[in-house]
Amino acid sequence: LDRMVEGWSYPAEWADLSINDLEIEQRAQLLSDNLNTRDIYSLAVDQILEPRIVRSWKLFESLFEADRIRAEAEENFRGEEFRFYSWLSLDFILRPVSSSATTAGLRTALLGSAWIISITILVAFPIGVGAAIYLEEYASNNWFNNLIELNIRNLAAVPSIIYGMLGLAVFALALRRITSGAIFGMGEPSGRTVISAALTLALLILPVIIIQSQEAIRAVPSSIRDGSYGLGATKWQTVSRQVLPIAFPSILTGIILAMSRAVGETAPLLVVGASTFIGVDPDGPFSKFTVVPIQIYQWTARPEATFSAVAAAAIIVLLIIMILLNGTAIILRNRFRRRLT
Repeated sequence: LDRMVEGWSYPAEWADLSINDLEIEQRAQLLSDNLNTRDIYSLAVDQILEPRIVRSWKLFESLFEADRIRAEAEENFRGEEFRFYSWLSLDFILRPVSSSATTAGLRTALLGSAWIISITILVAFPIGVGAAIYLEEYASNNWFNNLIELNIRNLAAVPSIIYGMLGLAVFALALRRITSGAIFGMGEPSGRTVISAALTLALLILPVIIIQSQEAIRAVPSSIRDGSYGLGATKWQTVSRQVLPIAFPSILTGIILAMSRAVGETAPLLVVGASTFIGVDPDGPFSKFTVVPIQIYQWTARPEATFSAVAAAAIIVLLIIMILLNGTAIILRNRFRRRLT
């Protein structure tokens, strides 16, 4: 039962049973304890009613040629329900993934993306900004530090699939007892989890954050540092109270743009072990996962034509997320700059 309903809660005495061994009342209890009303309704529609779409028309045809489409439907599809269906809706965002186009949702992939991006930023932000501060304010100008900077700039141009292979080798395999949570008594010893994907993406965007932060710190006028030293401030006081507040708007912009890149990445996550189909929402860093770009790929690979419409709706959601992230970067940058002036 563990493998079939991984992540669900049920009585301990059921652990050695399969779904077929459970009575009807036990199956009902299993569903009611782990699914909300929306999920149970989607499951019933998908598995019991099994709706199917016999023909669909594009948006502009539906808007401007409705009479012709209706006449064609009445002539060729007698007895079928004819209605306008919006693929992009709130229900589409809130529903879990499904094998049917009419009940497919994006919730599981959105939660996976949210978990991964949150952990990625928590890891990459302090390391990236800290490395930039060291390289710009503390590191001496010698061959070793110059070599580090050269390597960082080269890493920013490395294809993302290489980071995926590195993440697979280090986080998903070598450190799998940690990244799976097995060392903490959680889950099975498989490192293909949310935290492995997040650490891989953190490595991917780390060079971008370091370079952007270096440029922002370098752009702070040296007269501000000299004035701070002249008033008796220490090195760290000058950096933390003068340099960083001035450079922070540009640093923040670089971080959000790097995060936008991470949201749309697919190749490294496929290598690390993202699932192309997963029916359980991720609920922690040690959960299995899928993300929005991979879910879109899975839908476009389906032979049914209606899944192309579902994938198009998911693409629009992803574009809206990207626009919101970039818009947030611009708004925050302008707000912090106004405060400084």
